[in-house]
Amino acid sequence: MTWMCGCYGLVLLVLGVMGQKLPTRDEGLFQMQIRDKALFHDSSVLPDGAEISGYLFRDTPKRYYFVVEEDNTPLLVTLTPCDAPLEWRLTLQELPEDRSGEGSGEPEPLEQQKQQVTANEGTELFTYKGNDVESFISTSSPSGLYQLEIISTEKDSNFKIYSTTTPESDQPYPELPYDPRVDVTALGRTTVTLAWKPTPTGSIMGQPIHYCVVINKEHNFKSLCAAEAKMSLDETFMIAPKPGRDFSPFDFAHFGFVPSENDFKDRSLTTNRALSNKMSRTYISKPKVADIQKICIGNKNIFTVTDLKPDTQYYFDVFAVNTGTNMSTAFVGTFARTKEEAKQKTVELKDGKVTDVFIKRKGSKFLRFSPVSSHQRVTLFVHACLDAVQVQVRRDGKLVLSQNVEGVRQFQLRGKPKAKYLIRLRGSRKGASTLKVLASTRAGGKQPFPALPEDTRIKAFDKLRTCSSVTVAWLGTQERNKYCVYRHEVPESYGEEHRRREQNQCAGPESRRKSEKVLCKYFHSANLQKAVTTETITGLEAGKSYLLDVYVVGHSSYSVKYQSKLVKTRKYC
Repeated sequence: MTWMCGCYGLVLLVLGVMGQKLPTRDEGLFQMQIRDKALFHDSSVLPDGAEISGYLFRDTPKRYYFVVEEDNTPLLVTLTPCDAPLEWRLTLQELPEDRSGEGSGEPEPLEQQKQQVTANEGTELFTYKGNDVESFISTSSPSGLYQLEIISTEKDSNFKIYSTTTPESDQPYPELPYDPRVDVTALGRTTVTLAWKPTPTGSIMGQPIHYCVVINKEHNFKSLCAAEAKMSLDETFMIAPKPGRDFSPFDFAHFGFVPSENDFKDRSLTTNRALSNKMSRTYISKPKVADIQKICIGNKNIFTVTDLKPDTQYYFDVFAVNTGTNMSTAFVGTFARTKEEAKQKTVELKDGKVTDVFIKRKGSKFLRFSPVSSHQRVTLFVHACLDAVQVQVRRDGKLVLSQNVEGVRQFQLRGKPKAKYLIRLRGSRKGASTLKVLASTRAGGKQPFPALPEDTRIKAFDKLRTCSSVTVAWLGTQERNKYCVYRHEVPESYGEEHRRREQNQCAGPESRRKSEKVLCKYFHSANLQKAVTTETITGLEAGKSYLLDVYVVGHSSYSVKYQSKLVKTRKYC
C-alpha cells in the first residue's frame, strides 16, 4: 500500500505509476524509515503500519490518499481526535485506466490531474463525526485509490492516524481486557485508590506496557493525546504544518514565534483574506498545571491518587501505553467525589483569656470570638510556638485578616456592634503546631501577653568576646517588663538547624534548669530609640559554644522567648 497526503502534488506520483505493479511492504525498509520521524513529517508521507500526527485549521479540510494495488487486501484505518470533534470520510476513487508504463512518460499538468481525482466523488466507504477513537476495518478491500478527508468545524485541532494493510500481525495498540472499566476501590478526603484489570498485551503477549493515569476536574478523556493536548500546547502535541505553506501570523504566535510583517508581504490577496479569518479565532487559555495531571506508574494496575481536595469531584482515566510503539489505548474512565472534610468543633474564645491550640500537620482549627458588649476594636494575640501558621479572620463572614505568623504577633481589628469573629488557623506542612491565642476588646489595661519590640533577635558583640564571657544586647519597649536570661552549653556540632528544631517558643523559664539561669532584670524606656539593653554573661569556659535565651515576662507570669542566640567564647586569650 502506498500512502500520500492531501498535498495534491503527490497525486502525480500515484497516477504516474499506475501502470506498474506496486510492491507490498518491504519490512526491512519500513523499519528503517519508521525510525526516521523527520522523513514522515517533512514529506507528509504516511507509512503503512505506523501512526502519524497531523494538524487541522478550523474549517480547512485535509485529504490523504493511498493506493491498494491488489484486491482482497485487509485494511485498517484508525483516526484519533486530540483537541476537538472531527468529521472524516473514507472513499474509494476510480483510478484512470490509461496510465501505463508504456506511455510517453510526460505527465499531464498538475491542475488537470487534480481534477481527475477530485471531480469524481468516489464510493463512500465510511463516515464518522465525533471525538471518539474510531476505525474503519475491512478484511477484504478492493484495489484502488482511497481518499481520507478530515475536517474540524470547531477549532484548530490535532489528530493521529494509524493505517495498515497487515492489521492481524501489527497490533500496535494495547488490547483491552474483557472488563475495561477503571474501579474506585477506596475513597478518602484527599485520596482515591483505583484498580483495573491488566491488558493481555502485557500480561500474556509479553509486550512492554506501562500505564498512565490522568486526573482532572472536568471530564473523562477518550484518548491519551486528548489529555496531553489539554495539558500543554507545546510542539510535543501540536505538529505544525510547514511554515510558508498554510501558516498565518496568528499561527506562528500560537506556536511561540513572533513573525515580522515582511514574512508575509508576498502573499496573494486570497491568502491574506484567509490569514485574516484565521487571526480572528479565539483560543481557550492554557489550563493551569494543577487542573490536570498525568502520572505514569509502570506496569502496576493499582494506584492511589493523593493530595486531592476534600468534597471535590475528580475524573480518572487510565491508558495502557505500548512503550515500543508509543501507542496507547484508553480504559473506560471513572469519576468520584472525595469525602467531606471532617467537621471540626469550633473553640469559643473568652474575652481576655489565653487559649491553647494544637493543630495536626497540615491540619486546621476554627476559633470563634463573640464579644458580649459593643466594642471599637479587637486585639488579637497569636503565639506560634513551633513553625509558622496561617491565620485568617472573618468578621460576620467578611475576610478582614490573612497572615502567616511566626513567633508572637499582635493584630488590631476594627470592631463592629454585635459582630462575630471566626478565626481559622492552618498548620505547617513540616509538622504539628502548638499555639496560644488571646482575643480581647478591653482598651488599655494589663494584658497577659507582654509587649514586644518588632525585632526579637539577640545581638552578640564579637569584639567583646573573651575566653570566659560574651556581651549581648536586645530591644525592649515602653512598657516595664521583666527579662530573664538563660544559658545552655551545646556541642561543637550544634548548628542553626538544631536550634530551630528544638526550640519551643511557648516554653517558659519554668521549663529550664536552675543552673542555666544567668539573671533577671526589669527594663523599659519612654524613648523607643533608646529601648535597648546590654548584658555581659560571665563564668563561661574557653572555646565552648552556648545557646542564650531571653524571656520577657508579662502580667499573669505569661512569658515570651526572644529568638535564641548561639555564641562561642574565644579559645585563646
